[in-house]
Amino acid sequence: MNYQIVMLLGQDGVTNGAIYALLALSILLVFTVTRILLIPQGEFVSFAALCMAAMEGGKPLYIGWLLLALSLAALALEAKERYQANGKLQLKGGDFAFTLYSLAACALLATAPLGTAGKPIQALLTLGLIVPLGPLMYRVFFQAIAAGHSLVLLIVSIAVHVALVGIGLLMFGAEGARIQPFSEGSIQLGGANINSQTLWVVAVSLILIVALYFFFEKTLYGKALRATAVNRLGAELVGISPELAGKASFSLAALIGALSGILIAPITTIYFDSGFVISLKGFVGSIIGGLASYPVAAIGALGIGLAEAFSTFWASSYKEVIVFTLILPFLLWRSLAHGGVEEEE
Repeated sequence: MNYQIVMLLGQDGVTNGAIYALLALSILLVFTVTRILLIPQGEFVSFAALCMAAMEGGKPLYIGWLLLALSLAALALEAKERYQANGKLQLKGGDFAFTLYSLAACALLATAPLGTAGKPIQALLTLGLIVPLGPLMYRVFFQAIAAGHSLVLLIVSIAVHVALVGIGLLMFGAEGARIQPFSEGSIQLGGANINSQTLWVVAVSLILIVALYFFFEKTLYGKALRATAVNRLGAELVGISPELAGKASFSLAALIGALSGILIAPITTIYFDSGFVISLKGFVGSIIGGLASYPVAAIGALGIGLAEAFSTFWASSYKEVIVFTLILPFLLWRSLAHGGVEEEE
């Protein structure tokens, strides 16, 4: 292994690690706020990448129907809860917002020539289709059981993931897809060529991480989410809605997943079920952070990306085994450092 190979592998590792870091942060965010391990996080990634590819190829997009189905289910649940609480069917204008939005999205996808819209417009449309899936998913599948046992939340999360994988196969087919790079060319750095797509991934990832930092540190909604993460009951007692916090955390997770899918779509071929393995590596990073520390989770995910890149060179057949085995020493260390067993409340 020479210097040039090290630089190439390091470039791949940093590119993948930046994506894993974003996913680790989103998984950690959702878990700390809602106690839900968001197994379907990977579907945000794969759906976004496949949406971009379908738009670029001029293929029909059916994800608007998924958005419409979830919005109608959320509307029905809202009507049911209002009826049970008041004895009458009372729906406000805002309750129809997601349904109207979904209908508009279906109409746009059916009529607009998205194949010639250009990458910036396609990326914005992809975000507009994927991000609403987050709060709708929380409302339909998790809000009613938000106070339930963590194991129940995990089982539901796995069930949602399995259902979305099947829906992804139905919407996008079994063929993989990849889009054209956002920009061509490369730059020379230290005797090695740095691909422009790598710069896109790293730059957007850093911007998003900094934006998340300012959101949580400087804004009222960010501080409310932090309060919910620290003490859910205390946050509720001072007027912070746990339902709003859950929807906000799922929205941020969907945004991060969708951006990650857009960024990796030109780098690797994405299939309808590719998101699970990608998000699982982000989950390993969040475990390294103890499902508590955002900086350690991001650093751990970056290390996972580097380990994956170099293990591809040394032992490509065991790449996945090496990556997922890295979680064991951290689990053992945290288990020994804990020094006891918590009593369940």
